[in-house]
Amino acid sequence: MELRTVLVVGTGLIGTSAALALRKRGVRVLLADRDPGAVRLARELGAGEDWQPGTAATDPADLAIIAVPPAYVATELLELQRIGAARFYTDVASVKAEPIHRAAQLGCDLATYVASHPLAGREKSGPGAARDDLFLGRPWALCPTEEADPEAKAAVLRLIDLCGANAVEVSAMDHDRAVAVVSHAPHVAASAVAARLADATDVALGLAGQGVRDVTRIAGSDPGLWLGILSGNASPVAEVLEAVANDLADAASALRALADGDGTATGELTQLLKRGVVGHDRIPGKHGGPASSYAAVQVVIGDSPGQLARLFRVCDEVGVNVEDVRLEHAPGLPLGIAELAVQPDAAASLTDALRERGWQVP
Repeated sequence: MELRTVLVVGTGLIGTSAALALRKRGVRVLLADRDPGAVRLARELGAGEDWQPGTAATDPADLAIIAVPPAYVATELLELQRIGAARFYTDVASVKAEPIHRAAQLGCDLATYVASHPLAGREKSGPGAARDDLFLGRPWALCPTEEADPEAKAAVLRLIDLCGANAVEVSAMDHDRAVAVVSHAPHVAASAVAARLADATDVALGLAGQGVRDVTRIAGSDPGLWLGILSGNASPVAEVLEAVANDLADAASALRALADGDGTATGELTQLLKRGVVGHDRIPGKHGGPASSYAAVQVVIGDSPGQLARLFRVCDEVGVNVEDVRLEHAPGLPLGIAELAVQPDAAASLTDALRERGWQVP
């Protein structure tokens, strides 16, 4: 099914990113939001044009994307269907069962509605953080009900394709249980760790390295937005957090025993650390396939324009593909460490090439 015109209701990070991706593929995009400033910024970014409902020139869009918090999806859907805003409808909220249940309660037309959720995002929010490649290669769940019309599903599949994402069909309940494990509970856990830093000493913060930044990165997201997400998926998230809390409580007990001189307490702690390795290794790797083991090549890099470009040029010259890159800045110094993840058989040749060109490789 072709999408010629798409209405995006809610011009935050996800809605505006979808709009930008669609515009890049030549789709006409109409924008709406209760915040005029958000619509204006999205429009200035090239995401589309203002939606003018009720005018003679406004025909129904092929698809309406409801990009609002989970608690408001059903009421927004009801109003859009009431005025005939589009032929088909989807939402992109990160909770699925509750909005679908609420839409049924309100009497929404479930034949023209297929709930969906792109598994992509950033710790920043708002239209200013939007990117047209945000969904590229990312999974995008769709949760059609039994009432859903095949054409409605086809419209959402076309949306996913235009945004460059990978469609994954799943039931609403399975979706919510899954995101509780891989997204929602991890966010709460990251926030709990980051909360410890609020009262940390300056000495502790001065010693902060990449590890604590990695663990707490997502804790910088909008609390109001996340309260709505967590409220809509409360029970599955609570179950995961209770399991995590039990593991942490057991770890704390083992550490207390070690502090008291009980050397036998290492067993339970070791098991938790080993289970963590097993879980980490199950996270899909590049292109969604099995996780790969890469070699890390560390390079001292100056904090000045063009340094990363020079570094990547060396990789290009010797034909080494950089699978991933991490930067760690040295506190108080205008330099840092760039860690390049490469195939193991390429690490030695890249290290030699970098040293030959004057780079400092520890």
